[in-house]
Amino acid sequence: MGKDMIIKLLESRLKASNATNDQLRLTIDNMSASMNAMVVTISELRETIANLESLLKERDKSLDKANNQVRGMSKLLEKKSEKQASTPVTPKTEEEIAQKEVERKSRGNNGAKRNMHFEMETVKHDVYPDGMEGRKPLSTRETVRYEMIPPRFIKHLYYIHTVKDGDKLVSAKAPLAPLQNSSFDGSFISGIAQLRYLYSMPVERIVAYFNENGFNIDKQTAHGLLKKTALLFENLYKAMQKAVKEDNYLCCDETYHRVLVKKELNDGKGSRKGYVWVIVAAHLGLAYFFYDDGSRSEEVILKELKGYSGAIQSDGLGAYKKVAAQSGGKILRLACLQHCKREFLDMKGNADADKILTLANQLYQNEHKHKIGEDGWTVKDNLRWRQEYASHILRQMKEMLLKIKSQPRKYPPKSQMFKAAKYMLNEWDGIEAITTGGDYSWDNNLIERINRYISLSRKNSLFFGSHAGAERGCIFYSLACSCRLHKINFFEYLTDILNRADVLQRSATLEAYRDILPDRWKKNKQGQ
Repeated sequence: MGKDMIIKLLESRLKASNATNDQLRLTIDNMSASMNAMVVTISELRETIANLESLLKERDKSLDKANNQVRGMSKLLEKKSEKQASTPVTPKTEEEIAQKEVERKSRGNNGAKRNMHFEMETVKHDVYPDGMEGRKPLSTRETVRYEMIPPRFIKHLYYIHTVKDGDKLVSAKAPLAPLQNSSFDGSFISGIAQLRYLYSMPVERIVAYFNENGFNIDKQTAHGLLKKTALLFENLYKAMQKAVKEDNYLCCDETYHRVLVKKELNDGKGSRKGYVWVIVAAHLGLAYFFYDDGSRSEEVILKELKGYSGAIQSDGLGAYKKVAAQSGGKILRLACLQHCKREFLDMKGNADADKILTLANQLYQNEHKHKIGEDGWTVKDNLRWRQEYASHILRQMKEMLLKIKSQPRKYPPKSQMFKAAKYMLNEWDGIEAITTGGDYSWDNNLIERINRYISLSRKNSLFFGSHAGAERGCIFYSLACSCRLHKINFFEYLTDILNRADVLQRSATLEAYRDILPDRWKKNKQGQ
């Protein structure tokens, strides 16, 4: 093959290669354009997905909010009554005490019983036909009518006489009043305190109530009486604080109440949430409320329980766990099963939630089979029984909770079920600790019932007038709720204590005040 032929052949192949290269370049350009288009599409899809995720999160938040509102409404509808246990009226005589034990009279109305109200003052009347009074009755039937007499206010005038005894002049002494330079008896002050702190009436309504029933009093006077009485009770309150912490089993909680404050100290707002702390001595039946400028800081409870030794029961607030952690093993913290159940109750109908609730209810069912103090059942008996029935129930419950946490697809970490299981597992040591004592309760319901008095005040009175007003409230709530725990009439207790002017002198020892706290109180008999 000649030189020219080789050159032509190479040129032909070069042209073919160039054509192929051009085709490849075109293909590459097309592919690049397609890739760029795909990148744009992917970016748009990512943006769309991000927007969808954001919308889903917003939807979840809205659903959670709606569910919370529905649960809240359901709870309101389920609570048929805010009724609290009535304070028993102390009988005046032994005969009345015996009468209270008499079985209610049958009235033949489908087996219904009529309450004969043996605790009441009874006035008897003989009723004869007109003009036939005094004749011997052939038969007699009994009819009852109940009369209500509104509060009576009695003005006692004491004429203090001075007489001559030989060469001396002797003057009588006026009855002591609880408050210096005051004409109000202990019963008057007790009436205001009972309505304010037990029945949650604002002072304005109490004043209106008194005015309607024959005693004109203004709001400032009523507030002044409560303020002076709280000062009088300072040592009694200190004795309460000391006595409560001598109990080796305490129930702890905190709740809030609105408090009026100066706007310039509160970002222009005239009120703020103030937290009231509560400790109940479970064995002694004494309630101690305390307040530290409305703070919910852990330092408040850490300071209050510093040096304490025993068991404390609480919800899952970190402050209570820290109290136990910093005690050097002196404090055993117990959890509250009702707080752990709460979220599962909101998910009733879910199979897993129902299983947890069933197991929790089994603990209560077994616990209620015996009661300490009945039929010779002791704390030791109850401890043995509790350890016998509780171990396998708690084991099943923990397995269920761990199973719930191990299913992130079914129950994502932000789901209500996951959060409920996590909360309960975080409380597990405190739940198991309940089985170490025969007289520990499975829940903190005792203190939840006590806190209801603050809740009712929050709804009716709306706020404390100041931090000092909240502190005064703590003094009265401590005495009132302790009386309730011992089924003592708060009015009678407070009247008796206030009228013991010699006992309430500031020079008295704390032990003297300790002896008149509700768990040791004995009513002072007339003339003693």
